[in-house]
Amino acid sequence: MGMSDSAPAEDVWAPLRDTTQARIGLGRAGNSVPTRHVLEFQAAHAAARDAVHDPLNVDSLTKQIREIDLGAPLQVQSMATSRSEYLRRPDLGRSPKDLSAVPKTGADIGIVLADGLSPAALTNHAVGVVEALVREFNGRYRIAPLVIATQARVALGDQIGHALGVKTLLVIIGERPGLSVTDSLGIYLTHMPAPGLTDAERNCISNIHPPDGLDYRTAAATAAALISEARKLGRSGVALKDNSRNKVVAGGVLSVE
Repeated sequence: MGMSDSAPAEDVWAPLRDTTQARIGLGRAGNSVPTRHVLEFQAAHAAARDAVHDPLNVDSLTKQIREIDLGAPLQVQSMATSRSEYLRRPDLGRSPKDLSAVPKTGADIGIVLADGLSPAALTNHAVGVVEALVREFNGRYRIAPLVIATQARVALGDQIGHALGVKTLLVIIGERPGLSVTDSLGIYLTHMPAPGLTDAERNCISNIHPPDGLDYRTAAATAAALISEARKLGRSGVALKDNSRNKVVAGGVLSVE
């Protein structure tokens, strides 16, 4: 008696894979996952390591920033002398090597572009975020000269912002790479930046990496809303709540009043 062909099993995980970058429903081959998924995991791990270790091309980023018509950005380096030391000594990444070239501006907004744990994120997305911020501000604020910070942790921005004398600081920094995303940016907002502030005194907008993550326009609108509220409240951090997402309009774009 002949054997009938059986229909392929339905992939019940397929609808969920369309909604997430997480690795789900990988299947199995004996006691392990299929070889294809093992190789994909190894490739993703290698990409994450490269994103951490590959240095930022400061000259290229400087050229792109100049094309936005914001002038030549300043450059600041942390006390970490190498990428290896930066990864081993987070404390050194929070302290500047030299701020003598940073002028006291008294500007409304300071913007620091920090390589963080993913210089690739800054390379891929920083210009798009800055352009979106400039459009969102629409001339309402005076912006200090941009600063490119290397071997930088978030807290390095507090000292740069204090040296600039700005009221509100935005640190645009490469976030820790994962096995799904290696080039995600975060924006850390601090009102009245000064050395010694804690994470509780900052607000964060994370996961900026279109097309799969937060898009530039939404990130900029959220930042603008937080800046407006921080100026009214006189502080940032846990006391400052992001209410901008209650103003979503058609197409997923935030309307900031």
